[in-house]
Amino acid sequence: MSNVLRTTLLLAALTALFLVIGGAIGGNQGVVIAFVFALLMNFASYWFSDKIVLTMYGAQEVSPREAPDLYRLVQRLAQRAGIPMPRVYIIPSDAPNAFATGRNPQHGALAVTEGIMRLLNEDELAGVLAHELGHIRNRDTLIMTVAATLAGAITMLAHMAQWGAIFGFGRRDEENGGGGVLGLLFMAILAPIAATLIQLAISRSREYFADSTGAGIAGSPSGLSRALEKLHYASQRLPMAANPATAHLFIVNPLTGGAWVNLFSTHPPIEERIRRLRRM
Repeated sequence: MSNVLRTTLLLAALTALFLVIGGAIGGNQGVVIAFVFALLMNFASYWFSDKIVLTMYGAQEVSPREAPDLYRLVQRLAQRAGIPMPRVYIIPSDAPNAFATGRNPQHGALAVTEGIMRLLNEDELAGVLAHELGHIRNRDTLIMTVAATLAGAITMLAHMAQWGAIFGFGRRDEENGGGGVLGLLFMAILAPIAATLIQLAISRSREYFADSTGAGIAGSPSGLSRALEKLHYASQRLPMAANPATAHLFIVNPLTGGAWVNLFSTHPPIEERIRRLRRM
């Protein structure tokens, strides 16, 4: 199954989950209220997310004069990707990582840490930059905002269900053969978990797609596969002090943890990403 089809099916599943749970918990009015609130919050996040996240990590925009090699490499890859030249930033951090942001290709921004520039050679860095340009070209910021909007609306409906169970709004439904208070509580607990897992699956699918797109932009998957291998081990030795809400932006997960944390990871396993790239 292609990554585009997988993403489409996961978004459809998230939409269906929202409609089913919304109808069961809040009725038509509850669905509309939850969706509007989530849409407003995530619209603001979508519009201003680039400024927020770049400021959060102290990223400094650089000019061709300040970072000629990096700027020239990004410029060449952006031309190959067929997108406008993004703004280029350097993050003052020894942890090797990179991310792209911006609400569309016309407002793209690409940030790399000082650590990743020291760790990778030019071919490997080109693979990483091409991956991030792939995110910009594929409009992944928009896709993840849609997913976050639906997941946020489901979570909001779940909170409505909790209050409904507390104040006994489910008793009438129980008398009519519905799930009642216990049904509301059950749905309030499971719905946000299911929405989160689907949202994370969409994020992982976009990472695979950006790997594939980036390999095409760079002209070869070898640079990116070697870079991922280096970044995997380096990030374990020197994890980044990152906000979990922005972890999905980075090329490798800046957070470390065990199997339980990996279940809720925004990134697919590095080994599988490398295997797919080498198979290309």
